[in-house]
Parts: sequence; C-alpha cells; structure tokens
Amino acid sequence: MLDSQHAVDVEDFQFPSGQTQLAARLYTPAVEPQTVVVLNGATGVPRDYYQHFARWLAAERGMACLTYDYRDFEHSLTGRLKDSKATMADWALIDMPAARAEMRRHYPRAKLWVIGHSVGGMLGPLQPEIEQIERMICVCAGLVTVADHPWPYKGLATLFWYGHVPPLVHLLGFLPGKLLGFGADLPAGVYWQWRKWCTSPTSYLPELGDTLPLADWSRANATADIIAFEDDQTVPPPAVWRLAELYGPTARRHLLEPKDFGLSEIGHIGAFARRSSAVWPRLIA
Repeated sequence: MLDSQHAVDVEDFQFPSGQTQLAARLYTPAVEPQTVVVLNGATGVPRDYYQHFARWLAAERGMACLTYDYRDFEHSLTGRLKDSKATMADWALIDMPAARAEMRRHYPRAKLWVIGHSVGGMLGPLQPEIEQIERMICVCAGLVTVADHPWPYKGLATLFWYGHVPPLVHLLGFLPGKLLGFGADLPAGVYWQWRKWCTSPTSYLPELGDTLPLADWSRANATADIIAFEDDQTVPPPAVWRLAELYGPTARRHLLEPKDFGLSEIGHIGAFARRSSAVWPRLIA
C-alpha cells in the first residue's frame, strides 16, 4: 500500500530463513534508494515498533528499510510457541543474514546498512556473509551481565534470571512475557540462551570458536558505529563498550544523553519510539 502523506510504499511479505519463513515489512521511498537499511530488532520487540523510524528513513532520507520478526516470534510464529526450538543464536546467525540477503535481492546495487538494536547488533562480528555490509550501526547493543545494572533495575533483572521466571519457563515451555509484563512471549530456547549470556561475567565470549563462530569483524571491511545511551539501565554504556571491542579498533563509540535532544529519558528501547524522533538523525549521522 502507498502512504500518500509521506510518499512511502509499505509492503508486507515473507522471506525464507533456513527452513522457516519470516514475516517482513518493507518501507520504500518514492525515489530509487541509493542506501537501504536492514533493521534487526531488540529481544521481544516486534517489527511494528519500528514502523515510525522506518517510515522516516524512507520519507525523509530516501532509504528503503526492511523490518521483520525473528523466527517463532510475533508475526513469524506459525505453530505453538511451546514447540519452538529457536535460540537467540538462530536469530543472530541465521535470521539476520537471511534478512540481508532478502534486501540484497530487492536492491542488488544499493549500499547496504544494518541497524542493530540490542541483540540486533550483539552478535554482528560472528555472523556469516558480513562482507556485504557497508555500514553497521549498533544501538544499545552490548555484552551485558547482571553486575552492570544499577539499582533498583538490578533487582528486577535478578528476579528475571533467578526468581520466579525460570520455573515458569520450565512449566509452560516458553517465556510468558505478556503475563509477566515483559511485553512479548518468547521461545524457551531464546530465554535460556539469553539467561546464560546475561548471567555470565563475559557473556558469550567463552563460547567463541566452540558452540559459536569466532568473532572477526575485519571480514566486513565496513564502518561500525556503536551507540550507547547514558540512561540505558538494561545495557549500560560499559557493556556497550565491551561489545565495541569485538568490532575492532576502528569502531566509533558514541555516548548520547537524552538532554542533548530535549528529552527527559530515552533508555534501552526509547531511541526508536516516535517521541524520540529528535534522536533519529543522530543515529544515522
């Protein structure tokens, strides 16, 4: 359908990722885009949350933007969630490269940018076929552990990983995020791997070269911008900078503060909210 007010074409479709299909939405500007963006969402954040940012990229910056839901999540869920075998690594190592391949199919000659929100950028250096990326923008992505969180958020995180949540996941066979006020239900495999990494002092680093591929961002030959927000309690700046090290010495680190954009707060999720539109030009600067 055509968004006549902003001259943006919005198309819903599915594309293959391994043995499954992912639900996607493509925002296309009125002019032929010279740059296209694949937007990898945060854990538990559906593609629809990014619609205002994606439409802004297309209407105001002339960039096509692909948003999508990871396997067995939101619009991409087709069976029973309790039957899902998906893991967070599947999202990062299979679904994210598949989304890039899909965007390349639509726009084989345009510059390809990736914007990774939280988990959307957390495993970038491990992924296959990163050679096709021309710019990586990580927003609030980091190697976070419980010790990084300030109080009282640390108490909530501790309950999420060690309190009543693990027994519920065991009982139900999935993370009942909607029931818990988390906002989204997730496959059990995603929760358990997420828990393992967030409760380890060094996240997934001990698994590199074993259960996970080695990290080698130099294969991409691409600019990497690593963005942290001063008021992000979920993935605070120190955790973001640890991830920046995996993106190598040329990665550019940016610490942003809400007051610089006339905002009282941004936090972990807020950068892509409509109320934070003042931040958007800075994310892609």
